[in-house]
Amino acid sequence: MEAAPTYHQQIDVSWAFPVAFTQNLFDPANPVLVQTVSRLQEKRRHRAIVYADSRILERDPSLKQRVAAYFEAHGATLQLAAEVQPVPGGEACKNDLRYAESVMRQLLELRMDRQSYVLAIGGGAVLDAIGFAAALVHRGLRLIRVPTTVLGQNDAGVGVKNAVNYMGKNALGTFAPPFAVLNDFEFLRSLPDRDWLSGVAEAFKVAIIRDRNFFDDLCKAAPLYPARDFDAMTDLVARCAAMHLDHIRTNGDPFEYGTARPLDFGHWSAHKLELLSDFAVSHGEAVATGVLLDSIYACGKGWITSDELARIDAGLRQSGFALWFGELNLRDTKGERLVFGGLRDFQEHLGGELCVTFPRGIGARFEANSIDLDAMDAALVELEKRFQNHRLARSAA
Repeated sequence: MEAAPTYHQQIDVSWAFPVAFTQNLFDPANPVLVQTVSRLQEKRRHRAIVYADSRILERDPSLKQRVAAYFEAHGATLQLAAEVQPVPGGEACKNDLRYAESVMRQLLELRMDRQSYVLAIGGGAVLDAIGFAAALVHRGLRLIRVPTTVLGQNDAGVGVKNAVNYMGKNALGTFAPPFAVLNDFEFLRSLPDRDWLSGVAEAFKVAIIRDRNFFDDLCKAAPLYPARDFDAMTDLVARCAAMHLDHIRTNGDPFEYGTARPLDFGHWSAHKLELLSDFAVSHGEAVATGVLLDSIYACGKGWITSDELARIDAGLRQSGFALWFGELNLRDTKGERLVFGGLRDFQEHLGGELCVTFPRGIGARFEANSIDLDAMDAALVELEKRFQNHRLARSAA
């Protein structure tokens, strides 16, 4: 019998989504949202459901009314399928798969279709959980992200991923580009200090491996971030978001089929630190610590200079980060640091081959396929020593 032919199928899919920066998104005079849902000019009126971080609703009780008023003012184009739905903030909404399931059930019960919109208002965890649910219903509803934190606006909200935590950080998820990302700077004004600073770590992360000029500017502005300088922070958000978008668009691997994940510089230990602390350590705090840890390791290997390391340390510290947590000293019964399990988790997540990004001088990077655990242990010892010395210096002052 003659063998059947092999057909080599190739499908090229083009994705386009706007990332807008605005203020007072739900002011009826602001056209950004209504223009966004109408941009494909498919039909006259669009149904939408809005999910909002419960912490934001507590800080801003008028948000529900403002959303409803906006939809009423633009009733010819927009229709609310239900009142604004509160979402548990932080990792709580990602840690229980039943929550994402309840969102999917609601979307189906409301008969949301593939031309309906799901608006997710909140930080990165809320965007992840709602985006995960929206991506699975009817194989993908149209998600409009409205990030409300620095981390959400400059990093988590502008990417093409979503996930929930299940037997590990972000273990279940999809690659599903949003329909749009609408960054409303006004949400940043009411952030608690911890959330205000959290996204600064991601800016340092991307600057260290991609852009020396951005890194220089971050170092100069570092004291302004804990002082809550609004202009300095919005500039950081816009530049960092643009850099993340550029990387996703141009690196040739937006859906991470390969092993290299440069935007996860500093994240192998950060993700593990979050888990070890039961998420008491925030993502931004963990990333800042992970970035400095891997920078110390890189300096020990001769990949960055001691002066460059000193600038990274000073920039992160002046930005308000502690840069050490006791969970990094936790060990298993064999005496191995539990945080090193993050390397195994990272390896499994990447497809079986370890590939960790390190700086090669400020503004450049390379990927290492193995880690010297003795050298990394020494880097952890150095990290704790720097923390203790800084604490003593502050006490003396």
